[in-house]
Amino acid sequence: MTTPILAPMRFTPDEIADVVGIYVSNPEYCRAAGEYDPEHIEPGRVEADLREEARTEGCHVLLARDGEGRTVGLVCLLDRHPKDGYPWIGLLMVSGSQRRRGVGRLLVRAVEERYLGQGRDGLRLAVLENNPSASAFWSSLGWQEIDRRIDVQFERPCVVMHKELTRPRITSVSRD
Repeated sequence: MTTPILAPMRFTPDEIADVVGIYVSNPEYCRAAGEYDPEHIEPGRVEADLREEARTEGCHVLLARDGEGRTVGLVCLLDRHPKDGYPWIGLLMVSGSQRRRGVGRLLVRAVEERYLGQGRDGLRLAVLENNPSASAFWSSLGWQEIDRRIDVQFERPCVVMHKELTRPRITSVSRD
């Protein structure tokens, strides 16, 4: 699979429907987060929540599209956390039909490249403690736990993870 294209969400009715579909296809996350009832996700509420996120200074709500233009994921980013100055991934969710196909890994790499291109040397995120599969995913990509704390908005226990951003080193091959 080629790397999905990340583009700002425009909040069209079709995009809202796509995002609701992503949430519906991830009922485990919805149950763990407790923000949405996975059996009844209201499009208006999803739209309002994402619009509020997008209005926050330095926040980006991005849709990930495959080569055919289909929405395969949702990414929310914060360019500079007010307390530590690092960029943060607030949410990275892949459509349930695309899970276990490498889409999440490609999206993470695209986000890392985005911030590397801005000269940033690290990136952070928080994973809900009650979502061990998410912790395992991030750990498999080289992210390391640096703290445990309660999230401010919903008072949920979280694992804070960090990854140093570096370009792969190119080693020269000597010819003898």
